[in-house]
Amino acid sequence: MDHLPIIDISPLYTDNQNAWPAVAAQIDQACREWGFFYIKGHPIGAQRIAALLDHAQRFFALPAEEKLQIDITQTRHHRGYGAIATEQLDPSKPSDLKETFDMGLHLPAEHPEVLAEKPLRGPNRHPAQAGWEALMEQHYLDMQALAQTLLRAMTIALGIERDFFDSRFVEPVSVLRLIHYPPRHTASSAEQQGAGAHTDYGCITLLYQDSAGGLQVKNVNGEWIDAPPIDGTFVVNLGDMMARWSNDRYRSTPHRVISPLGVDRYSMPFFAEPHPDTRIECLPGCQDAQHPAKYPTTTCAEFLLSRFADTYAYRREPEAV
Repeated sequence: MDHLPIIDISPLYTDNQNAWPAVAAQIDQACREWGFFYIKGHPIGAQRIAALLDHAQRFFALPAEEKLQIDITQTRHHRGYGAIATEQLDPSKPSDLKETFDMGLHLPAEHPEVLAEKPLRGPNRHPAQAGWEALMEQHYLDMQALAQTLLRAMTIALGIERDFFDSRFVEPVSVLRLIHYPPRHTASSAEQQGAGAHTDYGCITLLYQDSAGGLQVKNVNGEWIDAPPIDGTFVVNLGDMMARWSNDRYRSTPHRVISPLGVDRYSMPFFAEPHPDTRIECLPGCQDAQHPAKYPTTTCAEFLLSRFADTYAYRREPEAV
């Protein structure tokens, strides 16, 4: 098979609990073989996507000085606008040909974790674009709910209690990101890609991509295959945190974005990541005498900060991200 599976998750939104195992089995197989799959039958409608795209296109079209009013490099908690070449996902390539907007769970300045200056915790920093903040904050919550529905299904195959992930995603550090990839001819060199080859850091990622294309996934044979846009779907992939939890039973698969020719590309990934203090350690059902735990125990925050330090050229000290 040279294309990613498409899984209809609509049975997860019915009252029929007997429908869950069949969907869970499809997700389990996709996680083992690919680490990537498409989902359809989710509750995020076309009208919502259209509104998000409209806002993203208008924001990224603003002059640089306006976007840099919420410069992500000037914050301790990783919120706001990232200019082109701020990130370098593949250290063997030039910095990425993309610009970004990042937001997380909004925690007010008086929240105990914000007062304690915990990393990755704080208020969101939105542009002053009419209607933006309300739309983005609602979409963040809806994407978190969708991610947790998928994770709930995964617990069936992983042999853990149904609320395992729900209990760890209270006040999560999940990130909603908007990305603009300029056309390929604007690259600084032929080597500069939209997003260099990488694995995601967190638990699971849910990606909306527009019609421009460019996403590629590395299969088990080490070949790059296209993951083309399919209307009405999200692409789901697993991150390194889930690979650690599952002792590599579930794959964290390398992927990249090749900037499209002659058109701009917009995408909106949602990175589902638990509460920062969550312990990331091998699940009981994913280890035995023949398959001991491969990775040392860490926490969500420790792991993410170590990965951010490798990715962001502007700031190498993990404690300052």
